[in-house]
Amino acid sequence: MKRIILFFIVININNVALSSIKENIINNLKNTNNLTFNFEQNINGKTERGNCVIEYPKKIFCKYNIKNNKILVSNGKSIVIKNDNGIYYRYGIKGTPFNYILDKNFLINEIKKLQERIIDEKFINFTILKDKNEINIFFNKKNYDLIGWQTLDIYQNLNITYLTSLKKNQILKKNIFKLPPLN
Repeated sequence: MKRIILFFIVININNVALSSIKENIINNLKNTNNLTFNFEQNINGKTERGNCVIEYPKKIFCKYNIKNNKILVSNGKSIVIKNDNGIYYRYGIKGTPFNYILDKNFLINEIKKLQERIIDEKFINFTILKDKNEINIFFNKKNYDLIGWQTLDIYQNLNITYLTSLKKNQILKKNIFKLPPLN
């Protein structure tokens, strides 16, 4: 009988710990208006690095550390990828993984419903399935900060993005999320 009671106590303590992880992640997201960070992105074995600014909801500006000065920017409605050659590609954000990753209210609502996975006692993972998108989003177990995501891009390439040097709620430059005019 004592073993049964001990078993239920251990299960309840474990459930409380997991629910507090979710609550801490949700509270952290609620208190975050923007993020600045360095990133490393791996798409089908090709690695690119750079830095980004995210402003919720759905805005992002990334400058890649590569010779053609690639820039990715979203104003919340469209995404533009541009390089030094003046060539750029414009996509609607709707239907892309960015539509969800850059929407903290969506993330909060999904996290409330999802079961988390603890990875190597360091990372917390949630898998979101939405509109034919599978998004694996990762948080740091110590401070509950966003540390990356894994998605399939519009060409069905595996895209893994890892964030470092994360800063929250910085003062941002005006017009950083302004898209270039249409050609």
